[in-house]
Amino acid sequence: MYTALRLIALLFAVFALAACGSSGRSSANVTAATAVNSYDLPVGQATPLTEDYRIGETDVLRISVFRVPELSFDQLRVDTSGNIQMPLIGTVQAAGLTASELSTSLTTQLGARYLRDPQVTVTVIQAASQKITVDGAVTQPGVYEMRGRTTLMQAVAMARGPSRSADLSSVAIFRTINGQRMVAVFDLGAIRNGAAEDPVVLGEDVIVVDTSVLNEGLQTAISAAPVLTLFRLF
Repeated sequence: MYTALRLIALLFAVFALAACGSSGRSSANVTAATAVNSYDLPVGQATPLTEDYRIGETDVLRISVFRVPELSFDQLRVDTSGNIQMPLIGTVQAAGLTASELSTSLTTQLGARYLRDPQVTVTVIQAASQKITVDGAVTQPGVYEMRGRTTLMQAVAMARGPSRSADLSSVAIFRTINGQRMVAVFDLGAIRNGAAEDPVVLGEDVIVVDTSVLNEGLQTAISAAPVLTLFRLF
């Protein structure tokens, strides 16, 4: 019962922070969530990017042109202008496109002058430009850009670490999984001490560090019926 109430408090805190605009998010981006066991979220490695992921600056791509090794690259980094450099066709815009859209663009450009029916495959192997939101009892809440693989401890460090009022035993990661908003709670103190593994965070995750002291207004709001209705998935 206590854990459920704490999760409701965390969810309301995210909703309240979004509504007041403290981190630049709209309230439409934070919704009710279903609690999951912390071990249901990946530890040690990230899940594959979704098909609609948009390539960003400094991402690393794998480009394969079937039977043309001279035009294939195991690792090709997008430059800070959002472009890649390809033999024959030169500068190609990559940022803002999905891997499929970039594949189509390369296919069109190579097929127009150089190859007959080229087969091009583009894969994002390192997404450096994904963003996460860190809220709650941290020194500097906000939206942060991940540079490669990032763990929960590293994400909290991006926000200049937990504040004095932080409850390190209650740090939530909100994530959309198969269209469902989910939340798992971790003990950051145990992670720091090596007693628990440090989970990997993914792009678009929302991380909320709980506070050990809830203000009176928040306590009153949590006890109100509309809040319990809002988070009925619990």
